[in-house]
Amino acid sequence: MSTPTSGATVAEPDFSQLIAELQHTAGSVVSIRSLDERPLYGTTLYIATSPIDTRFGQFTAHIFQDIIDKHYIIALAYGDIVGSAMLYTRMHSSCVTSETLRGCDCDCVQQLEGAFKVIAEKGNGILFYLMQEGRGVGYVGKSRDRMLVQASLDQLSTFAAYAAMGLKKDHRNYENISHICYLLGITASFTVLTNNPDKVDAMKSQGLVVAATEALEFEPSPFNLAYLTSKAAGGHILKRPSETSVRRALPPEPVVPFKPHALPEARRFIYSASYFLPMKPVDSDILISDSQFKEIAQNNRLERYMAGPKPLILSYEAIRGNRFFVKINAENLSAFKQANPDDPVVDLLTTPYWFRVHVYYDIVTSQDFVVLTHGHPRIYDIPVVRLHSESLFNRFPLRTVENRDKMKLSVKHIVTYGVGAMLLLHNDGRGAGFGAYATDRMMTETSQALSSDEAYRKLGVDYDSRDYDAAMMLLRHHIPNEKIQMVMNSPASLVKKPEYAEALNRHKVDVEKWIFLDGHASAD
Repeated sequence: MSTPTSGATVAEPDFSQLIAELQHTAGSVVSIRSLDERPLYGTTLYIATSPIDTRFGQFTAHIFQDIIDKHYIIALAYGDIVGSAMLYTRMHSSCVTSETLRGCDCDCVQQLEGAFKVIAEKGNGILFYLMQEGRGVGYVGKSRDRMLVQASLDQLSTFAAYAAMGLKKDHRNYENISHICYLLGITASFTVLTNNPDKVDAMKSQGLVVAATEALEFEPSPFNLAYLTSKAAGGHILKRPSETSVRRALPPEPVVPFKPHALPEARRFIYSASYFLPMKPVDSDILISDSQFKEIAQNNRLERYMAGPKPLILSYEAIRGNRFFVKINAENLSAFKQANPDDPVVDLLTTPYWFRVHVYYDIVTSQDFVVLTHGHPRIYDIPVVRLHSESLFNRFPLRTVENRDKMKLSVKHIVTYGVGAMLLLHNDGRGAGFGAYATDRMMTETSQALSSDEAYRKLGVDYDSRDYDAAMMLLRHHIPNEKIQMVMNSPASLVKKPEYAEALNRHKVDVEKWIFLDGHASAD
């Protein structure tokens, strides 16, 4: 056996081939060799790819998941993202209240849709949608912030509320962005669509080149003015909060903060927060009280508002509980407001549907549950109830928004009756999660499966994995008796979900009336 002579250099073993067998190369997602391949780089795993048709054109959604904290990241690409020298981009953090629940107490949905519009107009770009609710603290933390701020009548800023709860002003992590750029083969510099200098610093710290920034700023509303003022004070580049003539609006009732506590009847749920959400009205049907209607209608003003070539009010309808729906022409009313800012009719432009948000943390599944309630149920009321399944893709400005339409119709039924509740089921894919939903889409779009049912069989997932028992336990906490009116998509959807009916029976919920969103209603 020979031994190296003294002073000879020993060659280092070459493990490059071994590493090549393990590691995906740059651009491996866009040049993928097999539809079953799932490239992984750093902590970021590629899940699926799916085209999405938006109002601004065709985008391609590449879905990734962090293998440590399990959150999803959706990279929405437009145009040539590999060959371009510069890409317009936005790192956008999720906001379930504005993007799914139609809330108007922040500017998140405006920034999201504004970024889609700019990227499409520029021709090449990518939007990174990150599941980092509440600047990374999750919806429980965010909801407790909202509760505290509303309890202070907006005297406490959102950043001060975070500090009082022992939170940093921002808990977000952007490391997945550089991983995704590697997997997609992106080498371009970026023009970042943001008002937040911290996001620019985060991109630069990962070695990404930021060539420029462009602001995404919109006129404040009475419901987000305090929030935007807080952001401006916290370092965001925002001019309009200090320049606007808009006056802040407060919640319709006092908000009393409380410490998290377990529900006695279901201790798995930690009741974490409750606050008011101003919700954008449906189809310009503004909900007002009898006294508000009389103020608008006095001195024959109602007829004047409805007359002429540019009517401000198109119609009105009396509904249950001495309330009214007033349908407005928002464009005409906005123009009228410029010359008549003190006329009471202009308040209709910023009159929301008020819902109360109740947020629970489930120690069994580690998930957040959100229940929206409307009105004050009395013992003889039969609340209108909806279990609404979340769809992440429907947070985007899609050309066809079936899930959003179901949400709007459900809200309209609840508001029309005057008393009701909606529970948001977060998990896409009928409870199997967004990864399953995205993979199902990719399989059916590439003919690996002929239907979603076949895709789910290949995934090894049941048709419906939603936790209806958890939903019923929380709903029972918010309804005055066992009788409800249940909103469902269609009779066929009820037939396909035996677990749904079984959970209703187990928890002794009596459905006195089924309201089907296909336009039919039937009483038992």
